[in-house]
Amino acid sequence: MTSEITLFVNPTAGSGRGARAAQPAASALRDAGFSVRTVLGEDADDALRRAREAVAGGTGALIAVGGDGMMSLALQAVAGTTTPLGAVAVGTGNDFARALGLPLRDPAAAGRLAAGILKDGTAREIDLGRAGERWFGSVLASGFDSRVNDRGNRMRLPGRFKYDLAILAELAAFRPIPYRVRLDGGPVAEIEATLIAVGNGSTYGGGMRICAGAVMDDGLFDVTVVGDCGRGTLLKVFPKVYRGTHLDHPKVTVHRVSSIELAAADVTAYADGEPLGALPLTATCVPGAVRVLAP
Repeated sequence: MTSEITLFVNPTAGSGRGARAAQPAASALRDAGFSVRTVLGEDADDALRRAREAVAGGTGALIAVGGDGMMSLALQAVAGTTTPLGAVAVGTGNDFARALGLPLRDPAAAGRLAAGILKDGTAREIDLGRAGERWFGSVLASGFDSRVNDRGNRMRLPGRFKYDLAILAELAAFRPIPYRVRLDGGPVAEIEATLIAVGNGSTYGGGMRICAGAVMDDGLFDVTVVGDCGRGTLLKVFPKVYRGTHLDHPKVTVHRVSSIELAAADVTAYADGEPLGALPLTATCVPGAVRVLAP
């Protein structure tokens, strides 16, 4: 293992915390005897190109500094390679780091943990989801939640307030969505659902436990299907997502599968909080697709 570590930094994550977080994380790694170089990009495409160059050049690890968007970019660079991935989680969601039990918004602690795992050689393998050419680590969302994302992204308002407004607007207009679903290559089922979430990890949206039982190294997705709820039922079920107790509701079913095909009209899929594209799509769970610096 080379002693050079690459910090993959989003300077704007968490209202500027990304740039500030890189320094204590780098200091912790240097104190442990590693040399550190920093990769930034002019935009997402440029950042990903630079991260891939670092991986191809034999860096000892790629450590993403930022939130889930930065982790998503980093996954595209390291998935399917032997380069371990670490996280200094300083974004607003941090669902990937949360699922791995990593420190949140504590860059020095995250740097020390990564250094210790690198020295001990105890990086662990976890699964990833793949949809087309995109890898994802946490949850692929489709339906009501993705339409909230669509609407929120169109609003020119700061922070999470716009997503609260988007939820209210989508609730007012909501109708169940006709889906066509195929699980593990079986028969196609035509169902009406509020949303279908495909979980490699358990949470999205900054800790919402939509796929509460998902395990990241079992070779399977947890697919949460929220059925054809009316607005009243949805208002009762939705708050339970924060505790994971929505899974007990009769309108909610969970399937554990290695692949899923989803089709629905006018629905955009989001993976790790980033737009993936319009349905239809096929998502596959790839066992042991990435090595992570996590306990």
